[in-house]
Amino acid sequence: MKPLLLALGLAGAAAAPAVAQQHQHNQHPDSAASDSAFRQVQARGRRTMGVDQTTSKHVFADLRDGGRIELVSESGDTADVRRIREHLLESAGQFARGDFTAPFLTHAQVVPGTAVMAARRAAIRYTYRDLPRGGEIRLATRDPGALAAIREFLAFQRADHRAEAH
Repeated sequence: MKPLLLALGLAGAAAAPAVAQQHQHNQHPDSAASDSAFRQVQARGRRTMGVDQTTSKHVFADLRDGGRIELVSESGDTADVRRIREHLLESAGQFARGDFTAPFLTHAQVVPGTAVMAARRAAIRYTYRDLPRGGEIRLATRDPGALAAIREFLAFQRADHRAEAH
């Protein structure tokens, strides 16, 4: 039985780089399921945020002391820009209170990093600002545990939204 386990282990190790590469490009081995899951995230995001995910662009960037979440309307439609700004301003306030309900509703799961971000909310500063076609939330901390949680949160968001990092 040991040779069989060793063979299975080697086969898994050989497949690991291919699987890692697929995940690195936000592609899952089952592309149809991945596309379906992505469409569901987009649909839930539209309900949660009030913004059409297909006509807007997310950026989730790691920064030395935290990160930033950017959401802009690709068309510049004034109603979309207003909704984006309202959503991000509201989210910044919710996050500062340790409330991560909106990401949970969008992703239909507890988003990685949010439990620590909620527990260490006093150590994280959330700052909102308008951008020309939307807005951004800046997340900043000096707490190493909070910083790790922010990075985990942003990495998950980038992958699930198939977004950029800049």
